[in-house]
Amino acid sequence: MNALPEPRTADTSDAPRPPRSRRSLALMLLLTVAGAVLVLWAVGRTWAEGSSGGLGQAHLGATGSEVSGLPGALALVGLASAVAVFAVRRAGRLAVGALVTLAGAGAAIASAVGAADTSAVDAKAARSAALTAVTAHHVTHTVWPWIAVAGGVLLCAAGLITLARGRDWPAMSSKYDAPAGRAAAPKRRESTPSDLWNALDRGEDPTAGR
Repeated sequence: MNALPEPRTADTSDAPRPPRSRRSLALMLLLTVAGAVLVLWAVGRTWAEGSSGGLGQAHLGATGSEVSGLPGALALVGLASAVAVFAVRRAGRLAVGALVTLAGAGAAIASAVGAADTSAVDAKAARSAALTAVTAHHVTHTVWPWIAVAGGVLLCAAGLITLARGRDWPAMSSKYDAPAGRAAAPKRRESTPSDLWNALDRGEDPTAGR
């Protein structure tokens, strides 16, 4: 009596995902791009302004990247990590989500600290007066550091969404994976002139099977 065939288990790795998971994936990508763009845009703007003081006082300004290079660098890390979410699964998604969350939080904190920083403007004032003890006068701060803070918060939210929903998102299809365990075809030995002569001596056709 023939045994009944075992029921096949459906492969859900490439199965269609519910609309809810696709919406959370789209939201994560939107927050990641928006957050990174805000941070990178803000660090290129003036964060602090002042004057050199003295008779020939000059207007001074320091951009966010001059105040601190950390927010822009962390924004790039978060953006690159979020793109990598399509190439990993399960534990890899958790690692990506944690990295994006930390990058966003770090960018927000560094930007908030830079909102009150005067060291970059003071350094410019000292260079303009050629005196190391000179500091900038009438230093004011702009709103751009807080825009960078908002961008960092968006990145952090994108990372938290990845941690919560990343396991349900689609990944690259397994058909694009490199084949494993495929045995290499044995190399065929090249015939030498002596092999051809020996075959003729035996009455064999040396071109047979070629």
